[in-house]
Amino acid sequence: MSSSQHPTYQNPLETRYASPEMLYNFSPDKKFGTWRQLWIALAEIQKDLGLDISQEQIDELKAQAENIDYDVAATYEKKFRHDVMAHVHAYGDVAPKAKAIIHLGATSAFVGDNTDLVQLRDGMQIVKKKLINVIDGLSKFARAYKDLPTLGFTHYQPAQLTTVGKRATLWLQSVLLDFEELEFRLNTLRFRGVKGTTGTAASFKELFNGDYCKVKELDSKLSERFGFSNVFGVTGQTYDRKVDAEVMALLSNIAQSAHKFSNDIRLLQNLKEIEEPFEKSQIGSSAMAYKRNPMRCERIGALAKFVMAVTGGSDLVAATQWFERTLDDSANKRLTIPQAFLAIDSILGIWINVLDGLVVYEKMIAKHIQDELPFMATEYMIMEGVKNGGDRQELHEIIRTHSMEAAKQVKIEGNPNDLVERIVADENFPIDKDKMLSLLDPKNFIGFAPEQTEEFLNNEIQPILDENKDLLGLDFKLKV
Repeated sequence: MSSSQHPTYQNPLETRYASPEMLYNFSPDKKFGTWRQLWIALAEIQKDLGLDISQEQIDELKAQAENIDYDVAATYEKKFRHDVMAHVHAYGDVAPKAKAIIHLGATSAFVGDNTDLVQLRDGMQIVKKKLINVIDGLSKFARAYKDLPTLGFTHYQPAQLTTVGKRATLWLQSVLLDFEELEFRLNTLRFRGVKGTTGTAASFKELFNGDYCKVKELDSKLSERFGFSNVFGVTGQTYDRKVDAEVMALLSNIAQSAHKFSNDIRLLQNLKEIEEPFEKSQIGSSAMAYKRNPMRCERIGALAKFVMAVTGGSDLVAATQWFERTLDDSANKRLTIPQAFLAIDSILGIWINVLDGLVVYEKMIAKHIQDELPFMATEYMIMEGVKNGGDRQELHEIIRTHSMEAAKQVKIEGNPNDLVERIVADENFPIDKDKMLSLLDPKNFIGFAPEQTEEFLNNEIQPILDENKDLLGLDFKLKV
């Protein structure tokens, strides 16, 4: 046996990445505390609907709700091989007067599935708060740099100019789609409620002497008590596992958006145009002291890959459930859903941190524009030459010849792009030098990028920020 203080595996999502609020959402205290609240609510509503349950029993359940002895529950589970019955007995031990009515008429999925849905909802609310702050950070960045020209890239080759802010709206557009999906999932999430062993509510029919109205009232009142306005009309023993698959797909979509952003920043950092935050004492490389590695964005990428990979488990579970239920979902759900939420929580926190300290190197951006802009401006040069009496085809050939030579100077000789100087010096090309230089103002080549950025932010983003202003102001510090 190791004498180390850390002899067992530790999940890095807990020790390095995720926030306390998301860790609590999937903690044993949240899970089993919700189980007990479900049992209390079930008993209270059953009493109100006429079952023989005393107020003394309910008071005892409430008094002992937080008194969870996990060691006792573990002992019972080892004996019964059943986690729900283990906790029923552990609860009954500390609430003996109420022991007989705990879990009355219910099946294991009553506490298990309803708690899962509470955790899904509350987890999505935590994600929403962080996603709103990402949207806010991206919006501020886009607005600040909406007019700053930069090279656009297609196939990672220099293309027509855009602006730094307009490029940020592309990141924002992806996040906006994710936010819209998140809102839809939250607004349409259904509670399982009280459905019985195979979804027929047969046990509750027996308890309420065949009164279907009382069974439906029990179902709706319990769902309302836990904050759900929607409840499944029909289930098997469990809620439809497509719910898990849909929520996990949402998390995957957020991971995709985050990964795209992190990749772009890493490429821009290589170009020395935009850089993620780098702290005073941070070390970029153990060997190369000069390096400023984009470790935050790399971490986003790593965690995003994990989320995208793990979400497929819920697809398989939804596809392979048999009839009213099988139990081959349980272990998968315990592993994949909490960890996907913890990873997304981590990603969004890091994303907020990156946006809070992005550095833009405007002179380097301008340098890269000047390296490429002469080639992009050749059509404008031809048009100006034609206006001054030149032949379009002859001017095209002159520019083609000079462009090839200028490209050679850049690629083979490593010299600056001298295409403009070559054309100005060519007596056969009728264009004034000052006019030529005015044509090369980068702002002549950004189209409506500033206007598009402003319009997008004002019309599509700002209303969301205004509606969710109470969620703004989140700060995030890296654990490591």
